[in-house]
Amino acid sequence: MTSQAIRDPLADHLITPQNAAFLFIDYQPEQLATVRSMDHDALVRNAASTVRTVKAFGVPVVHSTVNVASGQTQPTLPELAELLTEDPPLDRTTVNSWEDIEFVQAVHATGRRKLVLCALWTEVCMAFVALDALREGYEVYPVVDAIGGTSAEAHRAALERVVQAGAQPISWVSLACELQRDWARVETVPAIVDIVLADRLLQE
Repeated sequence: MTSQAIRDPLADHLITPQNAAFLFIDYQPEQLATVRSMDHDALVRNAASTVRTVKAFGVPVVHSTVNVASGQTQPTLPELAELLTEDPPLDRTTVNSWEDIEFVQAVHATGRRKLVLCALWTEVCMAFVALDALREGYEVYPVVDAIGGTSAEAHRAALERVVQAGAQPISWVSLACELQRDWARVETVPAIVDIVLADRLLQE
């Protein structure tokens, strides 16, 4: 069997390491504590696997927190922050990250038009950013099993809202496989096998 030639990684309609950026918003203790749409440990594991995946492929990251500088909230969860040491958070006061000047500048600076999005909560920090980014012509991919809302209904309604606006939901495993695409691309195979299979799916 022979693989096709690698498609243009910038023009590809699927997500590639060259055409996507990753937005990681408000994975802080206070936000996690109020998630009711899925198990907290599973959510954090899925978020960590998502971060590890995008880092393995060199996808640019925009990392944001809310109200840490004011002392009102705690920083990014330590187990996630340690994966993002090269991507210090942009702290803000706005509920909607897209209404923070530095955040939007950082997204624009990536030069990428596909935005893989993880944010807590689904119905607020994910939905508002997704709707604004879609309005500006970005493609938005919420990672559905690495985000959470204040209830199952709120999570589901927020996903329906952004899908109606044009967002394309994905899972963290589908993201990993979409970025890898071909096992003949051997440079990233060990990392992806470790992230997806050895550390997760074969252990659960």
